[in-house]
Amino acid sequence: MSTINTWDDLNKAAKRGLARLLPAKVKIVVGMATSGIASGAQAVYDALAKEIANRGLDIVLSKAGSMGMDCIEPIVDVIAPGKPRLSFSKMTAKMVPILIDRVVNGDLNGIQPAYRMDEMELLLQGEKKAYFSGSVPVDCSGIPQINELPFYRKQVKIALRNCGMIDPENMDEYIARGGYTALHKALTTMSPEDVILEVKTSGLRGRGGGGFPTGTKWESCRRAEGEIKYVICNGDEGDPGAYMDRSLMEGDPHSVLEGMIIGAYAIGAHEGYIYVRNEYPLAVANLQHAIGQAREAGLLGKNILGTGFEFDIKIAKGAGAFVCGESTALMASLEGKAGEPRAKYIHTVEQGLWNRPSNLNNVETWANVPVIIARGGQWFSGIGVKHSTGTKVFSLVGKINNIGLVEVPMGIPLKDIIYEIGGGIPGGRKFKAVQTGGPSGGCIPDTMIDLPVDFDSLWEAGSMMGSGGMIVMDDKTCMVDIARYFIEFLVSESCGKCVPCREGIYRMNEILQDICAGKGRRGDLELLGRMAEAIKDGSLCALGGSAPNPVLSTIRYFRSEYDAHIRSKKCPAGVCKALIQYNIDKEKCTGCMACAKKCPVEAISGERKKAHEIDQAKCIKCGVCMETCKFDAITLS
Repeated sequence: MSTINTWDDLNKAAKRGLARLLPAKVKIVVGMATSGIASGAQAVYDALAKEIANRGLDIVLSKAGSMGMDCIEPIVDVIAPGKPRLSFSKMTAKMVPILIDRVVNGDLNGIQPAYRMDEMELLLQGEKKAYFSGSVPVDCSGIPQINELPFYRKQVKIALRNCGMIDPENMDEYIARGGYTALHKALTTMSPEDVILEVKTSGLRGRGGGGFPTGTKWESCRRAEGEIKYVICNGDEGDPGAYMDRSLMEGDPHSVLEGMIIGAYAIGAHEGYIYVRNEYPLAVANLQHAIGQAREAGLLGKNILGTGFEFDIKIAKGAGAFVCGESTALMASLEGKAGEPRAKYIHTVEQGLWNRPSNLNNVETWANVPVIIARGGQWFSGIGVKHSTGTKVFSLVGKINNIGLVEVPMGIPLKDIIYEIGGGIPGGRKFKAVQTGGPSGGCIPDTMIDLPVDFDSLWEAGSMMGSGGMIVMDDKTCMVDIARYFIEFLVSESCGKCVPCREGIYRMNEILQDICAGKGRRGDLELLGRMAEAIKDGSLCALGGSAPNPVLSTIRYFRSEYDAHIRSKKCPAGVCKALIQYNIDKEKCTGCMACAKKCPVEAISGERKKAHEIDQAKCIKCGVCMETCKFDAITLS
C-alpha cells in the first residue's frame, strides 16, 4: 500500500481501483456479507475458486458486500468486457460449472440473470461510468436493469452507495468511487468551522434513533472546553430484526472511517473508537482490515495528507447488551465499567468518555458525512423533506415478500415501502401493522399506510425512526402478543439501574403475560397506561423512557384486540394458545386421517372415511392439523 499524501496520490489509487471495478478481463463477484454467507455464498465462492483454478482460467474472483435484496441471495455478478454487469440470484455450488461454461463460451445469458447494470454511479464525483460502449448486446437486452425492479426503483443509495459494488478489503476500489476525496477537501480547503457549517446546512440528523441534528452536536463538542476530545462510532445495533449498520461495516468500512476522520477534524479530536458488538465477527474483521490499510496509507495516524492533522481509531468489542446502544452506557462500557446510563443533565459533548468532550454518532450517520462534504450540504438537503433530509436505511423484515435492506428518501409513504419495494405480504394476506424503531418503537396500523416515513411523522403516530428496523405483520399477527414480546425483550435487556424501568417494565410484562394467558382483568389497560406514563417520566435514559411505546401504540390502534382477550377470553388472530381451540367441522371432514397422522400428541381420533374428533385435554394447540387439512375442516375458535 503506497502512502497517500497528495491529490495525485489519490488519483493514482483511484486509477488502480477503477481498473479493478471495470476490468479488461472477466471478473466474478460474490456477495459475501453475513446475509449472503447465511444463504450459502461461501460454498459458492469456494466452488468458483476451485473451478477457475482447475480449468486454468484467467478470471478475477472477488468479494463484495450486500446489494440489499437478501431474499435472492447468494448473488454472483459477472463483469465481462463489452457487456453489462449481470447479477445471478440464488446461486448454488452445483450451478457454478454451468456458469463458468457460459462465461468461457461468452454466452452470459445462458443462466437467466436477475438483473443487469449498464453503468456504475460514482456518487461523490456526480458522474457515471459505463460497463460497455454502444448499444446493449442482443443477448442482454431482455434482462431488466436494476432500477427497473420494484425493489430498487424508488431507492436512493447514499449511505449504501458502495455496498455490493466494491470489495470491502480493497481500499483502491473505495477510492475509485470517490473515497477519501471528501477528507482531502476538508483538510486542505476547509476550516473545522466550514465542515461543521456544511453538515448543519445538510440538515443531517442522527440515524441511530435520537434524530438530533448532527452539525449542532459537532458544534457543541468543538466549543466544549478540553484539550483531549473523542469521536465515537456506535456500531452496537441491538434491535431485533435490524442489521443496517452491520451491512455498512461489512460492505463499506472505509466510508465509516472517512466520516469519523472528517468529524474528528471538525471537533478537534485526535482519538476515536468504534464500539461494535462481538456478535458481528465479519464487521469487526473488515473494520480492522480497513483501519490497517488506512494507517499504512497514512490516512490514519500522524500528518494525514501532509496537513499536520493526526487522528487514529481503535475498535472496542461489546458483549451484546442492548442498553449499550445508549450513549452514556456505551461510554461506560468503553471505560471498562458496567454498561449503565447516567442522567443527561450533563451532556456527553461536554463530559463524555472519561469525562472529556465526546461526539458519538452511529454507523449510518458517519457514512453520510463524506457525501455531504463532497457534494455539499445543499445537495443533501434537497433529498427528503423539511426537518428530515437525506435518506434512511431500513431493514425490511417480517411478513414481507422482499426481505432486505432498503435506502429511501425521507418522507416516502409507508405504502411505497410495503407494497412496491417490499412486494406486499406473502400469500396475498392482508397487511395489518408495521413496527418501527426497534423494541421501544411503536406499531403503525394498516389505516395509516399513507403515513410519510420521517422523524416527526413517525413520532406523532406513536412510533419513532429508531435505527431503522421495520418489522411487517400480517392479519395472523396478534398485536397483544407483539406488545408482550417486545416488553419481555426489554425486561431482559434493562440494565436495572433505575426503578421506573426495572420494576415498571417488569410489572407491565406480568400484566401482558396474564392477558395473553386468559387471566386479564378489567382495568388492566388503564393500569398499563398509568404505568407507561410513570416509566416515561421517571426513567434515567431514553431507552427506558421509550420502552412503553409498543404497549401504548397497540392499545391506541388495536384496543379491540385487548378487549377481546380480557372480556371475551378470545384471541382474534388465533395466536395466544390459552385463548384458542381447534375443532373439526364434521360436515367437511372426509376422514382421510392426514391430520391424525401428523398430530404430535395423538389428540385426533376417528375411523377412516368418518368424521374425526379432537381431544381438547390432549391438544397442545400447535396448529399442525390446520396446516395439514386439505378440506378446510379444521376451525379455530
